[in-house]
Amino acid sequence: MIELGRVRLFCTTLGPTDSPALLLVHGWGGDGREWSPHAEALADRFRVIVPDLRGHGRSEVPDEGNTPAEMADDLAALLKAVGCGPVVAVGHSMGGQVVNLLAVRHPGLVRSVVALDPAHGAHGAEVDGIPGRLAEYREHGSRAAADFVAGAFSDRAPAGLRTAHVRTMLGTPDHVIAQAYAGMYTEPGAVGIRPHSEAYLRRRTRPALTVWTAAEPAAWERSTLHVTGSRVEHWPGIGHYLHEERPEDTVRLVLEWADAG
Repeated sequence: MIELGRVRLFCTTLGPTDSPALLLVHGWGGDGREWSPHAEALADRFRVIVPDLRGHGRSEVPDEGNTPAEMADDLAALLKAVGCGPVVAVGHSMGGQVVNLLAVRHPGLVRSVVALDPAHGAHGAEVDGIPGRLAEYREHGSRAAADFVAGAFSDRAPAGLRTAHVRTMLGTPDHVIAQAYAGMYTEPGAVGIRPHSEAYLRRRTRPALTVWTAAEPAAWERSTLHVTGSRVEHWPGIGHYLHEERPEDTVRLVLEWADAG
């Protein structure tokens, strides 16, 4: 548990302290445990830093401010506290939004970004459903969010993965679920809806690798890239938790990206 002044974050590290730094960031209603196999596999090449975001896992649960922007600033303070950077910042879902915000708000701390099915680029029917989903999260908290998680896996997902994520989501405080969702999509400055996503992606000066499980957002993000060396991949036929459904491929992807950069 690291006291950052602004919040206390639970964080684990693996690998030599003098190795290049790799930051692994979980998503909405998750915690750092989902990165355990990746962290072990990558620890011989990197100093692997795995935090629980504010309001999640074993980290402090503030009454207010449980938003991606605050989480990005937390991670900036964390990297300074542990004395490392610039990092390759890897994030899944909401964590993908967080690491992109980290790269925009604190570019000196980020070498490059890997965003896996990130929580940006929402459009069409997804945007239309945001007010109703937010109302559900404000009324029912993690129980409503667990319904989303239960449907986020492919038929090929490893046994137990769905149950583990539902359980973790149900253990996340209700107000954190609602605040984080609003912080992604509806609060002032939120970057989850496509026009706002495009504006903030254009401010990103660090190279980024984005992996989508759907073809349409992959095509959209390819058209928004403005940084030399960035790229977008599409992994079809897989659920939202792609890094856990295909952990070996994710580790290879990170190694390839880091070596290329």
